[in-house]
Amino acid sequence: MTQPALPNDFDTIRTGYDENASRSLSLRADAYTQDKWWDADLRAVLARTWQWVCHVEKLRAPGSYVALQVAGQPIAVVRDREGVLRAFYNVCKHRAHELLSGEGVTSRIMCPYHAWVYKLDGQLVRAPETDHLEDFTPSDICLDAVQVEEFCGFIYVNLDPEASGLAAQSGDLETEIRHWAPDIDSLTFGRRLSYDIKSNWKNVIDNFLECYHCPTAHKDFCDLVDMDTYKVTTHGIYSSHMAEAGNGTNSAYDVSNATVRTHAVWWLWPTTCIMRYPGRSSIIILNVIPMGPDRTLETYDFFLETPEPDAMEIDAMRYLDEVLQVEDIGLVESVQRGMSTPAFTQGRIVSDPGGSGKSEHAVHHFHGLVLDAYAAIAEQTA
Repeated sequence: MTQPALPNDFDTIRTGYDENASRSLSLRADAYTQDKWWDADLRAVLARTWQWVCHVEKLRAPGSYVALQVAGQPIAVVRDREGVLRAFYNVCKHRAHELLSGEGVTSRIMCPYHAWVYKLDGQLVRAPETDHLEDFTPSDICLDAVQVEEFCGFIYVNLDPEASGLAAQSGDLETEIRHWAPDIDSLTFGRRLSYDIKSNWKNVIDNFLECYHCPTAHKDFCDLVDMDTYKVTTHGIYSSHMAEAGNGTNSAYDVSNATVRTHAVWWLWPTTCIMRYPGRSSIIILNVIPMGPDRTLETYDFFLETPEPDAMEIDAMRYLDEVLQVEDIGLVESVQRGMSTPAFTQGRIVSDPGGSGKSEHAVHHFHGLVLDAYAAIAEQTA
């Protein structure tokens, strides 16, 4: 059993971090490698933040549902008969069996173990062979609710019942996204790419949040976008990453006929990356799914103008899958191996006050949010 982090551990993990990015060291390697900090990630971060589920199109119809894992917990999200979006722990109140699996459309929620039946609002309506039980009233039983929100074309859930809404937490994020992607609600699912990575999830986020490594590791990407226009801006729980498409030819994919010329990307604390690459109108959701101290799953979901990608989008998917992801996965897996040695404790944040893409100030911003989350549970541990 994992020993939770103790009060003095929380003091140690902040060592070297400075609120001024120009003076700060990075988050310490222990936070990426030790079981106690994986436990802290589950309790302090993943179980208390808004986690991406799907595009609204998947849950538009009454009875549509999606079952998934959030912070290691089974969750079901359902659109009820009245059109209300609901989320529950996907656990029967009789013997704790999983109720729904995968995705689909249903008129009721029936447990496959003993056929207890719940309405789509979570209320128990039938429990076979219970008429003779004393002090048993089905209407007193309801599935445990989870916070759910429709935000900017997508569905998110939060396991923390005390958390404020995503729209309230995220400030101007929706305004920004809808400015660059006004058709986001009407886009449709096109394709998914999936990856299993031997690295801590925070290394994956670190890598996503800076393009300091791009001239060295992503030479194709540096032709795809104009690095001189690359600007990164941090906000409360998100950061925005903007650049114009490159003007010349590039070896990533051909954008000469692109109608969208701005590379617009947002990272939403802690694990959602929302991307609008040059091309047709589209949105790519990179969902980072932490699985353990040294394992992370990623899904790239492409939402397009049409279900079938056009030639440019097919080429962009090929580039992302066969080039960019190969490069990035190699980087973060190497970093994870290095962090597990005695040769590394933490490194210097390379920060440009001008907000260039070749700067790690968004990584520093992320580390501050992680440490703030750790501090919140440190107070409960003390």
